[in-house]
Amino acid sequence: MSKHLRGVKPAVHPDQEPLTKAPKAPAYFSPYAVQEWKRILPMLIARKLICKADLGLVEDLCIARGYIRQIETERKQAGGVIDKVTFGILNRAILSARQLAANLGLDPVSRARLGAGPDQPDPNARPNPLSFRR
Repeated sequence: MSKHLRGVKPAVHPDQEPLTKAPKAPAYFSPYAVQEWKRILPMLIARKLICKADLGLVEDLCIARGYIRQIETERKQAGGVIDKVTFGILNRAILSARQLAANLGLDPVSRARLGAGPDQPDPNARPNPLSFRR
């Protein structure tokens, strides 16, 4: 595919009217979605990338990630059984969350285009079991 046939994404710039304070999570959120809201919204506000009009995208991302965590929790409680219908829902939620995260500048490529520095490590984060570093 030639360079000219690919879509060229515009440069990401801080919003002209960014939010300065995180609003409360919507009341209809699941506990998992609320945790995601509290995790990502401060990052977006600090980078001045989010305005009031974008909160719907953030809500959708939090709901999708909430579904992912809820389905995975229920699967573990059921002894690891994988239901094909639930797996389809999980797969679509993961794809939607990935696309929404990219739209909001939460993936590595978007952060690099913005010129944001590396994220600060989360002091409450659990160690990655797939990490080869010791």
